[in-house]
Amino acid sequence: MATATETKPLVNFRVEAGVAVIEMDDPPANTYTYEMNRQFDEAILKARFDNDAHVIVLTGKGDKFFSAGANIKMLNSVDPTFKYYFCLHANEMLLRLEHTPKLVIAAINGHCVGGGLEIAMAADLRIARKDAGKMGLPEVNLGVLPGTGGTQRLSRIVGKNKAIELMVTGNTFTFEEGKDWGLVNDIFERENFMENVMEYARQFCPPNKASKAVGNIKRSVQSGWEVPMESALAIERELQQRLFASDDAKEGIAAYVEKRPATFTAK
Repeated sequence: MATATETKPLVNFRVEAGVAVIEMDDPPANTYTYEMNRQFDEAILKARFDNDAHVIVLTGKGDKFFSAGANIKMLNSVDPTFKYYFCLHANEMLLRLEHTPKLVIAAINGHCVGGGLEIAMAADLRIARKDAGKMGLPEVNLGVLPGTGGTQRLSRIVGKNKAIELMVTGNTFTFEEGKDWGLVNDIFERENFMENVMEYARQFCPPNKASKAVGNIKRSVQSGWEVPMESALAIERELQQRLFASDDAKEGIAAYVEKRPATFTAK
């Protein structure tokens, strides 16, 4: 039994063969509270500064839910000021995840709704488990809007009109529909789902890929997305210059000239 000074682990963190796994762990639905968000934020920082972690995978404990979003009982028990700061902290956390210079993959192992989908949309790639659940932003049914980035990220992924339709109806939809709209990148079979996601993630780790180049591609897109083209190109040039000075760029160019597979070291 936890003492007053101990905190129940709500987020599990491990690094496995170059892949940092951040797992929400609050069964049955992996709903998040302020405390889970705090632990999630700590895990993001751990992954960012761990030199052995080249890719980040987000998932939920169990096989029924990735996450059902914010804990509604918690929200019902606090005043509007707390709700505001709860959303503010969640927004800051997801922006930190989005701008972490490492590829982030959401392994959607079950239902992914509300704030759970908002977390998944802050990832760079989303891989769903076949026939494992539905996704959507049904907050309108509670009389509120998707307040931790949902209105902004969904519209940037699926387009303004489709995003408004999905949010004002509050309907959930299948992973296959999500894939058709560009919200899901791929759907993996139910059997051995996490093992296959981990194998997929490892292709972006050394020696297979230059993980610094992968991370800087992400940074260039994220930082350049909403600034004028001239500024975006300046960001791209700066990141490219840093990569030119890396050991991996030297190895990649040499391997191409010598007609051999490159062996990258993340240096």
